[in-house]
Amino acid sequence: MAQAPTQAASKPSSGVSDLAQQEERTAWLLLFPSLLVLFVIAIYPLGSVVVSSFTNARFASSQPTEYVGAQNYSNLLSFTLQRVPEDANPRVYIRTFNRDQEGSRPFNSVSTFNLFGNTYVLGATNAAFIKSIIDTVGFTVITVFFETLLGLIIALALQAKFVGRNLMRTAMLVPWAIITVVSALIWEWMFASTRYGFFNAVFDRLGWIEPSEPVAFLTTQALQIPSIAMVDIWKTTPFMALLLLAGLATIPSELYEAAEVDGASKVRQFFSITLPLLAPTLGVALIFRTLDALRVFDLFQVVFGERRFSMASFTQDALVANRDVGLSSAASVIIFIILFIFAIAYIRILGVTSDE
Repeated sequence: MAQAPTQAASKPSSGVSDLAQQEERTAWLLLFPSLLVLFVIAIYPLGSVVVSSFTNARFASSQPTEYVGAQNYSNLLSFTLQRVPEDANPRVYIRTFNRDQEGSRPFNSVSTFNLFGNTYVLGATNAAFIKSIIDTVGFTVITVFFETLLGLIIALALQAKFVGRNLMRTAMLVPWAIITVVSALIWEWMFASTRYGFFNAVFDRLGWIEPSEPVAFLTTQALQIPSIAMVDIWKTTPFMALLLLAGLATIPSELYEAAEVDGASKVRQFFSITLPLLAPTLGVALIFRTLDALRVFDLFQVVFGERRFSMASFTQDALVANRDVGLSSAASVIIFIILFIFAIAYIRILGVTSDE
């Protein structure tokens, strides 16, 4: 009789174990089609790109493909930072430096800058790619910052109750709904350095510029990235506002009512209630927007063409214009790694995966 409870207890335990194993097998069977599709459209192509990045493969060429190791990565990422003597020209100094480095690939000037009274020149074996990384990261920082700030302001404004709120919510999505190529062409006309350019016409009317000296937004190096960033800010801010507005809708109104009873100001309510509860949504929005900005292609391609590259447009140019599959594949892998680092950093810093 003493063993009966033990036997009775063991049967339900065995039954639960069998049921769990059956559910696990069913789950894997249901997931298999999705995993197969993921492998076909994502993992296998990514693996092929990684393999190609270690070869000298060329597009539409009879040249035999050979394994070249990390040569493509070395070509893309090799750079040097040199302090330029006071009486030397930075570009000339880089050429002089190349002559002193026998047996290595020459460095080309990427940019020069002053620091603590000294002039430095950044050189790279592939100056276009290093410059594309700098330009893309700069573009990303500018656009994500202003899109998040303006999107939050718009979301807070549209959360308030006023006549025509639904109409305003619909109207704000118009820039986002316009195709990127179309919006880029519109803004390219607005930035035109002629009397027909919108901004120069306004500046001329206000007397800010001379008619014979218009502002060359898209041909002046210092103005190119801020100008193209303005296009993206105008187009994508509604997307950020929409995401943040959805996050604001999940915050219970009772919290604000209790805060008002306690005498908390609107500013105190924002920093004590709105911002902490909006943090998960804000983190997801930042991840989506940052990764999208780092992959920017169409804006740079339409506005600048081959005059200035983003990382994605450089990769396309290396593949299509130069037919260098190996170099293009290596650039794609580097972009993937940069995106992965940014995503992990956001998840760690913002705690997007937190269950709290």
